[in-house]
Amino acid sequence: MSVNGITSSQASAAYAYSSSVKESTTAEQTSAAKAEEVGAVYEPSNAVQTDSTKKIYTPNTELINKLKADADARTAQLRSLVEQMMTKQSTIYSNASDIWSFIRSGQYEVDPATKAQAQADIAEDGYWGVNQTSDRIIQFATALTGGDPDKIEEMREAFKKGYAQAEETWGGELPEISKQTYEAVMKKFDDLAAEAGLTVTQ
Repeated sequence: MSVNGITSSQASAAYAYSSSVKESTTAEQTSAAKAEEVGAVYEPSNAVQTDSTKKIYTPNTELINKLKADADARTAQLRSLVEQMMTKQSTIYSNASDIWSFIRSGQYEVDPATKAQAQADIAEDGYWGVNQTSDRIIQFATALTGGDPDKIEEMREAFKKGYAQAEETWGGELPEISKQTYEAVMKKFDDLAAEAGLTVTQ
């Protein structure tokens, strides 16, 4: 047997084995590289999804300012009407509490124009009517919290305190229209809580 033949066969076998090992190693490296690429793409995607699920609630400053300005203007109008009634009755007053005392007393006459304006304001669809007043209170509460459902009960409690303070200022139970407005606001808070899937507490 030729030595060259054996040597050639051994060399061929060694080369074939070496090529097989190289191909196997290259395949493993390629597979690992692909796995790293997939991992690199997947992780940022997951982070983006996590960020997109976070909702930030911020107060609606523009709406708050609009509601405040509107309320101030309407309150000034109401005070003006009261002042006109009191002036015509030659009644002197020095502070806001005297205004409420004067209204509660009922000892005044109202001219037709003032009466018509007051009736329009407290009508069902009037600015000071139950519907519009309760809507504004809910809008204001929602604007303050940025619509955060977790703040609904906190806003409800703030409304209750405000109503109690109004009764103190008035010197007793508020008129029927105010009681109806109270009930309407509470119902709208209930609706907000139900929409958010919260348990209603009062």
